[in-house]
Amino acid sequence: MRRFLAVLAALLLLLILAIRLTLGGGRRMEDRTGPPELPGSVLEKVVDLDYPPGNIAVSTTGRVFFTLHPDGNPPEHIMEIRDGKAVPFKPKLMPPFETPLALRIRRDWLWVLDHGNFGRGQPRIAAWDITTDALVHQYKFPREIAGLGSMLNDFQVGALNENVYITDASPIFQTPALIAYGVRARQATRFLEGHPSVRPENYRLNVEGRDMSLLFGLISLRIGADSITFDGTDLFFGPVNGGHLYRVLASELNFDSGLSLEQLAGITEEYGPKPNSDGLSVDDEGNIYITDPEHSAILTLGRDKKLRTIVKDERLRWPDGLSWGPDGWLYVTCSALQHVLFRSEANVRAHAPYQIYRFKPGPVGKPGQ
Repeated sequence: MRRFLAVLAALLLLLILAIRLTLGGGRRMEDRTGPPELPGSVLEKVVDLDYPPGNIAVSTTGRVFFTLHPDGNPPEHIMEIRDGKAVPFKPKLMPPFETPLALRIRRDWLWVLDHGNFGRGQPRIAAWDITTDALVHQYKFPREIAGLGSMLNDFQVGALNENVYITDASPIFQTPALIAYGVRARQATRFLEGHPSVRPENYRLNVEGRDMSLLFGLISLRIGADSITFDGTDLFFGPVNGGHLYRVLASELNFDSGLSLEQLAGITEEYGPKPNSDGLSVDDEGNIYITDPEHSAILTLGRDKKLRTIVKDERLRWPDGLSWGPDGWLYVTCSALQHVLFRSEANVRAHAPYQIYRFKPGPVGKPGQ
């Protein structure tokens, strides 16, 4: 019996060591921020919230929609700000959402993406015409596109609401990919699974002194292709844990392109540097905005491929989603996930209120994106 227990203990130790070596650890990324170009005073608080916000989309008329982050176990999913207060968005028809997180507005259609509790439920996408609140589109992703362990995290919509480009971050099984969905054809295709552009690098996230890990540090939080932005021609995307932003021509990523992984890899290029990041957006001058949760900052990557720090302020607790609004306002949600992920509901409530801010960086972008 003693020999059996000794062998069992040795096997358990080897298993723990293997988990630590393959899923744990990681190095810290150097601080890629610099002196901010704008003072923190430019940040205008939009609203205080009892639960952490997820992503945000602002219409051309200034209507502000956002999700409450599903990891915060909120009582509602989709919210709108009316008269300075957050109220639930209650359209005429609401699909049975489970964990909606990302949302965008294109041509008065509010698109909402639900990862279906990491693929354990039903991942889906839906759209409403916000001029009438009528449900105008809904699609359920099949298992071969978004199966168990998937996380349809963020997306962009083509100019005519004809194509949707989605990131599958896949934090559980580490099989991230991009997905193209054809709205009229109601067909979806996975792209780039296993390619370096979508896989996380060996960096660990540390926010406000907390390493983002679980099981006493055995497993580090590593998230693949997470956020994505679109300048009308190219898609820009990258993993949360990673120092590089990538670019691919959107027209080559259509659901029916028929490109092999090798062919698509050949036209996917490393675009420039980035910090460990969460949200992305782009302005009309081609500057890409990147949220940096580790340093409470928003950076831009210009066409010169150099990073600039636009604003840096401790109130930006895990800056997350970005959306342009009218009149040059850029909105940012602060989800404070360092107080949410792998934490109790009581801890989430203890760190309220959570905020949405906005500021004017100078250049302007398209509302809703």
